Amino acid sequence: MKNTNMFDCIIIGGGPAGATAGAILAASGHRVLLLEREKFPRYHIGESLLPFTFQPLQRLGLIDRMRASTFVKKYSVQFVSPSGRASQPFYFHTRYDRETIAQTWQVLRSEFDLMLLDNARDKGVQVREQTVVQELIKEGGAVVGVRAQTQGGAITEYRAPITLDCSGKESFAAVRNQWRVKDPFLNKIAVWTYYRGAKRDAGLDAGATTVAYVPEKGWFWYIPQHNDMISVGVVAEGKYLTRGGLKSPEEIFPREVEQNQWIKQHLACGQQTGPYRLTSEYTHHAKHCGERGLLLVGDAFAFLDPVFSSGVMLALKSGVLGGDAVHQAIIEQDFSPDRFAGYARFLRDGVENMRKLVYAFYHPKFSFRQLTNKYPEAAGWVTDCLSGDVNKDFTPLWKQIEEFVPLPEPLPVGQPLAAP
Repeated sequence: MKNTNMFDCIIIGGGPAGATAGAILAASGHRVLLLEREKFPRYHIGESLLPFTFQPLQRLGLIDRMRASTFVKKYSVQFVSPSGRASQPFYFHTRYDRETIAQTWQVLRSEFDLMLLDNARDKGVQVREQTVVQELIKEGGAVVGVRAQTQGGAITEYRAPITLDCSGKESFAAVRNQWRVKDPFLNKIAVWTYYRGAKRDAGLDAGATTVAYVPEKGWFWYIPQHNDMISVGVVAEGKYLTRGGLKSPEEIFPREVEQNQWIKQHLACGQQTGPYRLTSEYTHHAKHCGERGLLLVGDAFAFLDPVFSSGVMLALKSGVLGGDAVHQAIIEQDFSPDRFAGYARFLRDGVENMRKLVYAFYHPKFSFRQLTNKYPEAAGWVTDCLSGDVNKDFTPLWKQIEEFVPLPEPLPVGQPLAAP
């Protein structure tokens, strides 16, 4: 073993959560090492931002760069029935300032994630790409670093009083510690591809995210991107998508296009480009947010069904919160697990609010139209949740929705593992 390196903090993963936490910590003067297994730019799905990414991006100093970018501006979300009938769009500016929070973006993740990682570098983070973390190093009941393999094959130990697991859906620590908790009702499959030259709606709606239903509560996403590209995919239960014995995404996708007239009509003038892709969109939660010397951030802490595009927002938000919490821990030289209980509780409150709306969405007896017809004021609450403003009291909305469908109880997960 060679090259033992000491840092104030080690970060596993250079996606939005890791790059954000790293930038926050390095800007505070800490020596931060970020280990990323891939070489950026790299492909990634999850291309629609929510309005409440504004505050983290502002904290990172990236709002001007986002405004100057070619990313498509997004002002709303709409829902479309299989017949092609569209809901009234949920415009973010009905609830938030039009010049700041109420306008967000549809991004190409290869470009967006590289911008975040370069920003972390600029702030002073030592970024080492194509470096694969193999294991956490534990001593005396605490995580004290990681063992990783460099691009050249060398095995190197890196040490720090705290490690942030920002490994995304891979959830490095939760899997190895057997902390991963599934959400059985939300186990879905996604099949997607890209179209060039497909139809866009007019005006403010040109950049809208569209959620278009197919039978059995499956749904399409339709996300306009720059360079005349559309990201479009279908999410549903595996047994629905593979009915009739179909297995390949090349067979599944065109069949599902026929199940929604809006999707069919919007894609008709476009040209499919690139491969068809397939992945599981299994929701999972970490039983614990961490232990002594370890904190989970972003998807590594919780990954929620992507129907409302909450992933990047939660990654950026938890990156800021985690970075601030770890900064204070470094200053005080106190890495006890219980000091991160507030961090975990705040994030879990937001996840649970979004999770309730996701559960309602998938219930066969629920529709936003019925809800807002009976309770017009519910449209405002729904817009708040769809905007990512998830850390507020939604009790009035949940009571209204529960007149139509049941909602889940919060999961008893997320708190730090108590020291033995």
